[in-house]
Amino acid sequence: MSEALAEPVVPVRRGWMAWLFAANLGLWLAIYAPIQVLLPQQAALLDGADKEFVFGLVTGVGAAVSLLVVPLIGFLSDRTTSRFGRRHPWTVIGAVVGAAGLGVLAEASSVAVMTIGWCLVQAGIGGMLAALTAVVPDRVPVAQRAQVGGLIGISQMLGTVLGAVVVTLLVSGLQAGYLACAVIVVVGAVFFVLRTPDTQLVTKPVRPTFWISPRDHPDFAWAWGGHLLINLGNAFGTLYLLYFLGDVVRHESPEDGLLVLMALYGVALAAGAVLFGARSDRSGRRKPYVYLAAFVMALAALLLVVWPTWIASLIAAPLLGVGFGIYWAVAIALLTQVLPAASDRAKDLGVLNVANALPQVIAPLLTAVILANLGGYRGLFAASALATALAAVLMSRVRSVV
Repeated sequence: MSEALAEPVVPVRRGWMAWLFAANLGLWLAIYAPIQVLLPQQAALLDGADKEFVFGLVTGVGAAVSLLVVPLIGFLSDRTTSRFGRRHPWTVIGAVVGAAGLGVLAEASSVAVMTIGWCLVQAGIGGMLAALTAVVPDRVPVAQRAQVGGLIGISQMLGTVLGAVVVTLLVSGLQAGYLACAVIVVVGAVFFVLRTPDTQLVTKPVRPTFWISPRDHPDFAWAWGGHLLINLGNAFGTLYLLYFLGDVVRHESPEDGLLVLMALYGVALAAGAVLFGARSDRSGRRKPYVYLAAFVMALAALLLVVWPTWIASLIAAPLLGVGFGIYWAVAIALLTQVLPAASDRAKDLGVLNVANALPQVIAPLLTAVILANLGGYRGLFAASALATALAAVLMSRVRSVV
C-alpha cells in the first residue's frame, strides 16, 4: 500500500500540531470574523431596513458554494500526484482564493458584489478546509485523534474570538477588517505548508463516486446526520447573536457585548476540548462525550428560551462553549473512524463537511420563518436545542465506534 494511503501509526509531534493549529486558526478567523461582525455590519450599511434578509442571502448563497466545493476539492486532492504532496497545494490555493474574496468584500458597494466576494471566500476557505481536515486521518493515529480534534476545536474558538478582537479593537472599518483577515489566512496556510511534510501519491486511485450508500455504510450515514444537526443547532444559536443582543437584549453596545460573550465561550471551549479530548483518547470511547456535549449545548439554548436577557447570555455562552469544545474534540476522532476507504479520505471528509456548510444554507431560511411565525428568538433558541438533542439520537446509532 502507498505511504499516502497507509493507516498512520507514528504519533505526530507537538510542532506538527502547532502548525496545523495555526493554519486552522487563520481559516476559522477568516470565516467567523466576517460572519459574526463584518457581514452583519455591511448588510446594515447597504440595506438597514432589511439587514436580516441581506445577511441571510449572502451567507446562504456562500454556504451553498462551500457545500459544492468542499467535496470537489477533497476529490481532487485525493487524486493529486504533485511532487509537493496531495494536500499542501490545495491548502495554499484555497487560502489565496479566500483572501481574494475578502479583498472583494473590502471594496463591495452593493449586495451583488458582497455576495460574489463571500462566495469566493467560501470557495477558497472550503478548499483549504478540505485539505486540512484530510491531513488528520492521513497522519494522525486513531489513539491521538481526539487530542488533535480538541486543538482544531480550540482553533475554531480562537478564530471566532480573535476575529472579533481584530475587527473591533485592532483595526477600524470594514475594509481594514477584511484585509486583516486576508493576510492572516494566507500567513497561516503558508507556514503550515512550509513547516510540515506531505506524503506524495504515486498513482491515482480508482475514480470514486460522490455517493456513499447509507445501506453499505450505515455508520457514515448516521454520523453525517448527527454532525449536520449539531451544526444546525449551533447555527441557530450563533448566526444572529449580534442582532439578538441589539434587538432583544437591548445591549447598549451589541458589538462589545458580542466580544464579551465570545471571550467566555472561548475559554470554556478550550477547557472542554483539552480536558475531554484527552479523556476520550485514553478511554478509546467517543459517543458518551458526544451525548454530554449535546446535553450541555441544548441546556444553553433552553436557558435563552426561558430567560432571554444579558445575564442569561453570560451564563449560556460558556455552557455552549464547553459543550461545543467537547463535541469538536471527539467529533474529529469519531468521523474519521467511519470513513469508507483510505483512498478517498478527503472526498469522504468533504461529504461530511457538507454537514458543516448545509446548515449555513438552510439556517437563514428557517430562521426567517421562525422569527416571523414561531416565537421570535425564543423559538429560534428552542429550535437550536431540539436540533442538538436529535443529533445525539442519530449519533447513538453508530455501531462501529463506542
